[in-house]
Amino acid sequence: MAVTRPVDSSSHVYLVDGSGYIFRAYHALPPLTRSDGTPVGAVQGFCNMLWKLLEDLKGEDQPTHLAVIFDHSSKTFRNELYDQYKANRPEPPEDLVPQFKLIREATQAFELPCIEMEGFEADDLIATYARLAAEKGARVTVASSDKDLMQLVNDHVTMLDPMKSKRIGHDEVVEKFGVAPDRVIDVQSLAGDSVDNVPGVPGIGIKTAAQLINEYGDLDALLERAGEIKQPKRREKLIEHAEDARISRTLVTLKLDVPITDELDVFGAAEPDAEKLVGFLKSMEFRTLTRRVEEGLGGPVADETGDATAPIDRSKYETVQTVEALERWIEKSRAARIIAVDVETDALSAVASRLVGVSLATAPGEACYIPLGHEGGDLADGGGKPEQIDEGEALGRLKAILENDAILKVGQNFKYDLAVFQRYGVRVAPYDDTMLISYVQAAGLHNHGMDELSERYIGHKCISFKEVCGSGKSQKRFSEIDLQTATEYAAEDADVTLRLWEILKAGLAGKGLSTVYETLERPLPQVLTDMELAGVKVDVAQLSRLSSDFAQKMAEAEETAHDLAGHKFNLGSPKQIGEILFGEMGLPGGKKTKSGAWSTDAAVLDELAEQGHDLPRALLTWRQFAKLKSTYSDALKDAINPNTGRVHTSFSLAATTTGRLSSSEPNLQNIPIRTEEGRKIREAFTAEPGHVIVAADYSQIELRLLAHIADVEALKQAFREGQDIHALTASEMFGVPLEDMDPGTRRNAKAINFGIIYGISAFGLANNLGIGRDEAKRYIDSYFEKFPGIKAYMDAMKEEAKAKGCVNTIFGRRIHLPGIKDKNPSVRQFTERQAINAPIQGAAADIIRRAMVRMPAALADAGLKTRMLLQVHDELVFEAPESEADQVIKLVTEVMMGAAAPAQSLSVPLEVEAKAASTWGQAH
Repeated sequence: MAVTRPVDSSSHVYLVDGSGYIFRAYHALPPLTRSDGTPVGAVQGFCNMLWKLLEDLKGEDQPTHLAVIFDHSSKTFRNELYDQYKANRPEPPEDLVPQFKLIREATQAFELPCIEMEGFEADDLIATYARLAAEKGARVTVASSDKDLMQLVNDHVTMLDPMKSKRIGHDEVVEKFGVAPDRVIDVQSLAGDSVDNVPGVPGIGIKTAAQLINEYGDLDALLERAGEIKQPKRREKLIEHAEDARISRTLVTLKLDVPITDELDVFGAAEPDAEKLVGFLKSMEFRTLTRRVEEGLGGPVADETGDATAPIDRSKYETVQTVEALERWIEKSRAARIIAVDVETDALSAVASRLVGVSLATAPGEACYIPLGHEGGDLADGGGKPEQIDEGEALGRLKAILENDAILKVGQNFKYDLAVFQRYGVRVAPYDDTMLISYVQAAGLHNHGMDELSERYIGHKCISFKEVCGSGKSQKRFSEIDLQTATEYAAEDADVTLRLWEILKAGLAGKGLSTVYETLERPLPQVLTDMELAGVKVDVAQLSRLSSDFAQKMAEAEETAHDLAGHKFNLGSPKQIGEILFGEMGLPGGKKTKSGAWSTDAAVLDELAEQGHDLPRALLTWRQFAKLKSTYSDALKDAINPNTGRVHTSFSLAATTTGRLSSSEPNLQNIPIRTEEGRKIREAFTAEPGHVIVAADYSQIELRLLAHIADVEALKQAFREGQDIHALTASEMFGVPLEDMDPGTRRNAKAINFGIIYGISAFGLANNLGIGRDEAKRYIDSYFEKFPGIKAYMDAMKEEAKAKGCVNTIFGRRIHLPGIKDKNPSVRQFTERQAINAPIQGAAADIIRRAMVRMPAALADAGLKTRMLLQVHDELVFEAPESEADQVIKLVTEVMMGAAAPAQSLSVPLEVEAKAASTWGQAH
């Protein structure tokens, strides 16, 4: 605990900017809640920073005295001097406010003085204590990176940036401000501070202020001689705003004479009381920090077995090579009731891979690897095939626990494991997925791969696949890896996954996200597994015809381009294209990239084509057919599985922030449907003999959700009455009667309707419609005038995002938007558009997920043999026996239209367009 110790010339006083620590901790880390729902993310960050500081200071630089200084409140004596001081600062985030008290408690748990005083900022207290210590000859270190405190630096006082462990002395201040520390106040008085609403002199920044102060000596001399300044604008501003500069000087000058009540002597530093500090950290549920503190203070360290944050020891993992050993792990699994499971295979595709081994973890630190398909690599066997349990026998015994309803199986990105097991006759249930648990809590904040989660939550760096198998041409298959290495790698995956589950699962209830996980995420891996394993049939002959057709059209476009350029060139070379367009032909609008080459992206070519230039139009045509050929007609043929004769895409559950699914290998989400050639690709997706493709698509779901969420009565009524929403919008905006509506006006309204959902700007709408920016702005203004509820919704979402750092869908999905407070205006504006769109797009994603989750049971209960094959944006695709087509259309439509209920009662009806045909293209 802190002790009383006189301060003298041998003392080293550390003054920690506690308020600075709080906000750095809050903004640097993702939101975190205790199991009872209390937000504690900033508390955790604060404690981590404080512990790191104490650990870093051990040794020669150890403080003799240490205190943590806080702001008492937002109102200080400066507000009485200047009522606009910090007037623009927003209120603290809602989830930070309850943490202020806990952070004070944390400081006391560290046995550190917790200093604050009403009417004064922490900086004033720090300045006063620094002066008092310096007067006694002591060394002073201010633990902060706050530029406002740099005015204190002198022979006795330095600063320490705790995040960078960087000392800030005289030279660093000069580098930052361009002047010595004793002139920092003058520079700040001129430059002002927009964050704190310190006026300064308009048009003068730090660099200019430093030049002026270095030339004239100080602020008073500068203001007295302002009339001598040669630059007219600068001279006028200094004369006009001289009083603002003087007011600013008062505001930025830290008080050195705060009437303190706690003397320096009571700041004597001492090691924290282990029992008290550990008790507080445990009450906050900071497992990793608790362990570090226990180790650092020599207290009792938690048992390695059973503690999710205990150090990982790979040497303790077991390689299971006999039936007897396997039975022992099966019994341990039954007793544990919660186990982590992971498979190792010889390929990335869950549909085409071969099972190589299975790992289990029954408690943190207790894990094993069961090799099943290793081909060699153990030197003990002379390089021959190592001892392994027969695959069939091992899976037969594992099936008893993997399909046991009383044992929860935990996996990371578990859809892959489910698919592999299912191909081997094992249908794993029930299960939890740590990737999805993380995704529900932190979508938009970070990625959700196991390696990143391991480092983030348990401070452990996992063995990488590259370390085990190599990369490139020398990469080995996992079946070739020796069993010891394979065990360390595979068992670690299971061990880490179980530890992550123990940490992450508790956060769902505390953050109110259990329902989101249980209804929108947890059921989907099995649904998607069934879809991926089913695959979809493609017509190879049709794809070949399309490839030939696309190649012919590429050749025609190439010939046209060569004729227009006057010589042959490589249409796939951006460098050659740029030299021809902007060098040889001298077309306008040329822009060079950072590498010095001309930019020839689609936007550049589109703009040139719209201006009437033929060569860019020919290049765009060539690129369109080249992409269709390489990405679809050729790639789909290559993607056909030789064993099934079908294409098996892989769906990703946690790849977007809004809950929308994506797909890869091949990507079936981006097949173009707006062009005739793109639609031909869908014609190649067909059904088996005696079957049809059924495609069911939500109609204008995002516009319907916008009408509901923004509570726009006119739009809601139109949807209820089945009106043409784009025609209605055009009629409202442009005053054209519905019966006289022309296609062009309706098309403009459609572009605005969909553009508004994505927060489109006048610039963007102008580009979309090919009109002037002023006209586009009038369209948008007119739209908001006719539908004010939409503008109110957009403003409300931006404000909510700024206040909370996230937005929610109507089903509770949380989408974090860390860029909402970014210093870069472009990033900030982009994030504001995300804040507008995310609740709508996210709700649409939630609805189709709910429909997908219900669909398999609905089909089974109806006794149908129809299979769900694909999900593409707002559309579901099925393969049905011809005899079931009508029944399937009716059932699928009912399930999709009712997917929002009972969680949400929508004020607009959901509409589904469903059709059966021999190909996907015809059914769409």
